[in-house]
Amino acid sequence: MIDKTFASSETAVADIFEGASVMLGGFGICGIPENLIAALVRKGVKGLHTISNNMGIDGFGLGLMLEAGMIASFTGSYVGENLLLESRMIARDLDVTLVPQGTLAERIRAGGAGIPAFYTPAGVGTVVAEKKEVREFDGRPYLLERALIADFALVKAWRGDRMGNLVYRKTARNFNPMMATAAKITIAEVEELVEPGRIEPDAIVTPGIYVKRIVQGEKYARRIERRTLRHA
Repeated sequence: MIDKTFASSETAVADIFEGASVMLGGFGICGIPENLIAALVRKGVKGLHTISNNMGIDGFGLGLMLEAGMIASFTGSYVGENLLLESRMIARDLDVTLVPQGTLAERIRAGGAGIPAFYTPAGVGTVVAEKKEVREFDGRPYLLERALIADFALVKAWRGDRMGNLVYRKTARNFNPMMATAAKITIAEVEELVEPGRIEPDAIVTPGIYVKRIVQGEKYARRIERRTLRHA
């Protein structure tokens, strides 16, 4: 058995270098690797090229990385709810590439599958199509989109074992599984770390072969969750 456990989020991200490309799982602030992100902010590495569905919100998640001046470029599908990102885009001092959400997911999936490019109708006739090859299939135009891969992927799972096998919980199973396959080094943080054999094999979503490091998250803010009480 190869034990891929790291003692802390800091040690897990210690070798992420300046100028690295980094995929970050999550959708909005659901299922984001918040402990790994916080450790990366404390590390203070600059010039990162981030790939994520969105930039989170001001003061939390990827928003902390943006505020710390760590991000040189961002590729994603949604830029709402982050005022700093909006202002930097308008000022043209941040390189932002917007990708239709389905195309972003497929580009990452293709990267993990070793498929260099694919054709899609999404974005034809829009700014998304600028400088891209367009080809017709059955009378319909399609864009050629390149696969996405990264130096590192930071993902969040609900449960994982020391060999790196991962299980996700509900909506947190968003971009995390596909990103885990599309990076040279995948680092997973989990809410519950268990011994090998404790996870039912059929329940595993990301096999440990894709995960190089796993760490139990130190704490979770759970900003997406709201408790509603009803008076009896």
